[in-house]
Amino acid sequence: MADSACPIKWLPLEANPDVMNQFLWGLGVPPDEAECYDVFGLDEELLEMVPKPVLAVLFLYPLTSQSEAERAQQDSQTKVQDPSITVFFMKQTVGNACGTIGLLHAIGNVTSEIKLDEGSFLDKFFKSTAHMDPMEHASFLQTDREMEVAHSVAATAGDTEVPVNVDTHFICFTCVDGQLYELDGRKSGPISHGACTPSSLLQDAAKVIQKMMQKNPDSMNFNAIAISKRAKGDDAP
Repeated sequence: MADSACPIKWLPLEANPDVMNQFLWGLGVPPDEAECYDVFGLDEELLEMVPKPVLAVLFLYPLTSQSEAERAQQDSQTKVQDPSITVFFMKQTVGNACGTIGLLHAIGNVTSEIKLDEGSFLDKFFKSTAHMDPMEHASFLQTDREMEVAHSVAATAGDTEVPVNVDTHFICFTCVDGQLYELDGRKSGPISHGACTPSSLLQDAAKVIQKMMQKNPDSMNFNAIAISKRAKGDDAP
């Protein structure tokens, strides 16, 4: 997503599991811990094809005047995040960084489920920002040259030509403390979509995604990617 309000812009990340895997693995997620997979459809049969357990779901959708109006309405109703809520959330202050922020939201909320490489970028990022608020997280990312370079490498590794201005946006769905949260760095805070369990995360996220898609029935510009924990004994790529 290219936001005119963001003075700094990166190249957009392609909705491509291979690109995202190389990105995450290079930053400190061991290949035998987690992997990104395409979600080919939202009906039950296709959801069953996605490797389990699912740790998070990334969703790419087109920005429209309607979606922007809904975001403004949600922001006016969203309260400051309760400190007792243990959701990792960060704001987006860099244009086109929504893919990277979606991945950070995904990994940041499952650090107890996966073991990051000690001393890696992600290990240091989450330890360094543990006590920061969402805007401080954003400022830390915005000034981090290592992440900017890693994002740029990943953005140019896709199969399609990289545009500078895009009208699509990544968000993340994750389950924290029994709630399904929508994490969008352009919004004021995490949005709860009700009760959820780790085993029902994919199905619960799919229901929310279906409602979002129904609001824009003429668009084909949607994409869902699941980040799943690799089963022990699976051969790493």
